Amino acid sequence: MPMESGSSSAARQTKQKRKSHSLSIRRTNSTDQDRMGLQRDMLEGQDSKLPLSLRSNLLELFSQIEREFENLYLENIELRREIDTLNERLAAEGHTFDGADLAKGALKTKASHSTSQLSQKLKTTYKASTSKIVSSFKATAARAVCQLVKEYVGHRDGIWDLGITRNQPVVLGTASADHTAMLWSIETGKCLLKYMGHQGSVNSIKFHPNEQMALTASGDQTAHIWRYMVQLPTPQPVADVSQTPCEDDVDFSDKDEADGEVEGPIDCPSIRVATTMLRSHQGVVIAADWLVGGKQVVTASWDRSANLYDVETSELVHSLTGHDQELTHCCTHPTQRLVVTSSRDTTFRLWDFRDPSIHSVNVFQGHTDTVTSAVFTVGDNVVSGSDDRTVKVWDLKNMRSPMATIRTDSAVNRISVSVSQKIIALPHDNRQVRLFDMSGVRLARLPRTNRQGHRRMVCCSTWSEDNSTCNLFTCGFDRQAIGWNINIPSLLQEK
Repeated sequence: MPMESGSSSAARQTKQKRKSHSLSIRRTNSTDQDRMGLQRDMLEGQDSKLPLSLRSNLLELFSQIEREFENLYLENIELRREIDTLNERLAAEGHTFDGADLAKGALKTKASHSTSQLSQKLKTTYKASTSKIVSSFKATAARAVCQLVKEYVGHRDGIWDLGITRNQPVVLGTASADHTAMLWSIETGKCLLKYMGHQGSVNSIKFHPNEQMALTASGDQTAHIWRYMVQLPTPQPVADVSQTPCEDDVDFSDKDEADGEVEGPIDCPSIRVATTMLRSHQGVVIAADWLVGGKQVVTASWDRSANLYDVETSELVHSLTGHDQELTHCCTHPTQRLVVTSSRDTTFRLWDFRDPSIHSVNVFQGHTDTVTSAVFTVGDNVVSGSDDRTVKVWDLKNMRSPMATIRTDSAVNRISVSVSQKIIALPHDNRQVRLFDMSGVRLARLPRTNRQGHRRMVCCSTWSEDNSTCNLFTCGFDRQAIGWNINIPSLLQEK
């Protein structure tokens, strides 16, 4: 009975190898605690911007993935040994097969089955571990609380841009495709003033750093500077709006609930004549901003140029050319004579006017589609957003590669950065608004249900550093602006 004895001998060898395999797994698991302790010690010695709790959570999850792959590797070795044993049995029976015959012969089915099992187990392990990682991020972000405080309704068309005054009285300004700009009481949501001097869509609004003056850019190829005087109404008691976790994301029908005609604000004073009109562009003026000090302004246009004007004389000081396609945005540094312009040519440019005799320009290339906006933030950093669904954080001293890259699932519109909290607000084409920190870690997503949030594309966001009631404002093509109160406990504790 040589075949039976050989078969039972092979079976005993297989059992012994499986026992040794199980013992190796036990020995591997027994050293997990020592390994985790060593990795935690190494982790604490590393320099990272991630919170220690988040890093520890990530370490634990990736350790689980490593253990699963280690077990699969040992099982793969065991399968190879079993195949070798079968080859030896076939050789003892007098059958000889080369590698090609084995691949095509009786072992093909077993090998394919084993490979399929291994592949399926790898997929299952990967999906389960990925779900754990994603869930850990959601659990971290869920601690953030977002409260919708006030809705500002009154425009008859989509709102492209909004801004907050830098001095008293603090009011909200909106720029709309209905050819008007409006000033609003933040606390009551009442319209205080309407500017009606433009003949085309009002694409942006910015306020003077010291005086009660506004700068608006329009599709009528002009930018207007106009003075305003408003009196804030008596604040009314704020309605008790329940706090909503920022991850609340209940979709509803794409049907726009604001398609009907919106009644204009009642008893809203209006201004029809600008103090200064800037007329040098040959195309739509898409954005404008004040340089530090408020004595000069910069405008960006679809004629592929940006212009620098003197406010007092309204004369053109410099024409900034170099972009290959239409400009989409411009922004000035809060404390230095620096300007950044973004364009459909997938680049944004930094213009330096600190030295009157030398006007240098640096080109940032890192996006693959239209750069919708680029804004200055704390220190020497610039944050850029693009239609390529990414946001990048740059160091002005190193233009070759970004410090951080945020990848999203929708085109990004005009972004804003909170100076005090160092949070980036991302308004999207898909009606979402997401919050990230400067290192690219996702913090929250503003709630959007059939009762609150934007119903169409979110065009712009802006932060208010001095208002405790609303510290973030967003606007969209659903004809409304929304004031939010954002509370992220983890950031407050770090402060």
